[in-house]
Amino acid sequence: GAFDVVELMSVDEDRGWLYFIASPDNAAQRYLHRTKLDGSGKMEQVTPDALSGTNSYKVSADSRWAIHTHSSFMQPPVYNLVSLPDHKVHHVLEDNVGLAAKIAALGIKAPEFFSVKARDGLRLDGFMLRPTDFDSSRQYPIINFVYGEPCCQTVRDAWGGATGVWHMMMTQRGFLIASVDNRGTNAPRGRDWRRSVYGGIGILSSRDQSDSLTAICGRWSYVDCERAGIWGHSGGGSMTLNMMFRYPQQYKVGISIAPVPDQRLYDSIYQERYSGLLNEYEEGYEQGSPINFASQLEGKLLIVHGTGADNVHYQGTERLFNELVKHNKRFDYLPYPNRRHGIVEGEGTSLHLRSTMTNYFIENL
Repeated sequence: GAFDVVELMSVDEDRGWLYFIASPDNAAQRYLHRTKLDGSGKMEQVTPDALSGTNSYKVSADSRWAIHTHSSFMQPPVYNLVSLPDHKVHHVLEDNVGLAAKIAALGIKAPEFFSVKARDGLRLDGFMLRPTDFDSSRQYPIINFVYGEPCCQTVRDAWGGATGVWHMMMTQRGFLIASVDNRGTNAPRGRDWRRSVYGGIGILSSRDQSDSLTAICGRWSYVDCERAGIWGHSGGGSMTLNMMFRYPQQYKVGISIAPVPDQRLYDSIYQERYSGLLNEYEEGYEQGSPINFASQLEGKLLIVHGTGADNVHYQGTERLFNELVKHNKRFDYLPYPNRRHGIVEGEGTSLHLRSTMTNYFIENL
C-alpha cells in the first residue's frame, strides 16, 4: 500500500504470512498487520479496532504467539500474552491498573490531536493538552514540547511516561501544552517527508515549528501568544535553541536540555547520516547550528547540561556560552555534575530537574 511499514515483526513461511507494524490512516498510532507472502488477497489488521492508540509486539519465532503492549496518551501500558492471528489474550502480564486509576482520578482532559499547515501547505500534525479548569473565554500561556529531528516523533497517541505526567501536571498549573511534528521526524509520513531535511538539519524544521505556532495562535483565541514557551531535550534542546534564536519574536521562555549547539561537534553515526559529510554540506552545518544565531536571543533561556554527558558532549554547551557572552546575552544555566545525557544519575536528580523546569516556566511565563 501507499504507506510506511514502521517495523517488520515476523515472517511465517509455513503459513505464508508476513507480520508488520503500520498505521496507514493515523501517523500518531501503531497497529499490527499481516499480508500474504505471495501477494494475494488483501492486507489484514491483526490488532483489534478497540485497541486504539499504540501497539507493539514481541513475536515468537513461529509467529503463533506475542507479548503485546498497548497504550494511549491517557492509558498506561498494558502487557498481555496473545495468540496470533486471533489476538486472543491468554495471560495478563501487567495491567498497570493502579497507575491508570491514579491518572483517571486527576481529571486531566484528554488531548486534542489536530493538524495545521506550514507556509508551503504541508500538513503538520500536533496535539494539545488544556488546563484542568479550562475556560475558552480566557487566555492561557502555552508551552511547546519539541524534538523535531530524524530520531524521534513527539506527536504519538501513546503513554508518555515521566514527561507525559509532567505535562499533565503543568496543565494543573494553568498551562496549555502543545507539540507538533515538523517535517523530517520519523513519523510514518513517507520517504519525501523524511528526506526533505537531509543536509540541513534544523533549518526547514525550525521554520515548520514557527509556522505551526503562528497557525495555532490564529486558530484558538484562548492561546496567549505573548506568553509562548518551548522546551526539549537533546535534539529537542537544539530545536529549543533554534526557536529562541531564529524566531525570538515568538518565544518568550525556553528550556534547552543537553542540546547540540554546534553540529560539527556531534557524532558521525547520527550527524553525517542526516547532514551529509561536512566538506560537502558545510553550509547546511553552518545554517543548521543554533550557535550561529545566538546573537538574536531576546527571551529568557535556561540551558541544562550534565557535565559528564556521554552522548551530546558538554563542550558544545560551553562553546555556546562563549558565543552568548560575546554578544552580551543574558541566560540561565544549570550544570549537573557528572550526569550523563539523560541527567538521571544521583539521588533527587529527576525531581530537582522537573521542579526547576516547573518553577522557571511559572516565574517567567
